[in-house]
Amino acid sequence: MRAATGWQDYEILDCSGGEKLERWGDVTLIRPDPQVIWNTPKDARWRRADARYQRSASGGGSWQEAGLRKQSWQIGYRELRFHIRPTGFKHTGLFPEQAVNWDLMGELIRGAGRPVSVLNLFAYTGGATLACAAAGAKVCHVDAAKGMVQWARDNAALSGLDGRPIRWIVDDCRKFVEREIRRGVRYDGIVMDPPSYGRGPGGEVWKLEDSIYDLVQTCAGALSDRPLFFLLNSYTTGLSPSVMAYILSVTVRERFGGVVSADEIGLPVTRTGLVLPCGSTAIWREQP
Repeated sequence: MRAATGWQDYEILDCSGGEKLERWGDVTLIRPDPQVIWNTPKDARWRRADARYQRSASGGGSWQEAGLRKQSWQIGYRELRFHIRPTGFKHTGLFPEQAVNWDLMGELIRGAGRPVSVLNLFAYTGGATLACAAAGAKVCHVDAAKGMVQWARDNAALSGLDGRPIRWIVDDCRKFVEREIRRGVRYDGIVMDPPSYGRGPGGEVWKLEDSIYDLVQTCAGALSDRPLFFLLNSYTTGLSPSVMAYILSVTVRERFGGVVSADEIGLPVTRTGLVLPCGSTAIWREQP
């Protein structure tokens, strides 16, 4: 497993009983996590948490705020800064485990020795966008949610990157890629973090296992003649790292050569010293 160990402003203090106790700067939150199937003892830090996300029996959930004195605040990772806001869907606007991928993409971009353009699909609040831009890449950030794109722009400004060459696009990711291919626009790097399940504006059902191969195959057509990387994330338990590696092998490696790797990614847990799995990533990269 590849663990994001570079955080100073974030940590998982403990995890037990289907929940994790996290520190986001000076705020501690308790959020549900289906991976946490063990029931180890919970110490006094759990009782002192600022807020807890409680799931509802009827679906969804809400935040039970014990000592939360602010609705938004900021944290940093290396040179990047992010606005944190607990949302109605248990999320905070950031997936800290992705920092291990931000570091990898930054290293590849800085070591390329040439201009690099990156397409970030399902780009959310822009963690990968900012990491790539900070490394010197030209980035196209695409997400269907207007509010998420604005949040990402705010993070860019907070990080001092609002003057970098970043295109901010509110659009359906697949339709945007298809138009880019028809326009002849190509990218040296692609990163995508598609949802496990969702519905399109016309009621279309998106299920990752059923759609991911066709999507990756389409996106491979937007790669340049000399691509640098293609990074695919998944939080779907039914989609193993090996399956994602196979998809990248038959869609990208067969055409461009290079190497494919895949693994779980995770975050260290302070109390136990163990690593909590938080999803999977498959990566195709140019032959070293």
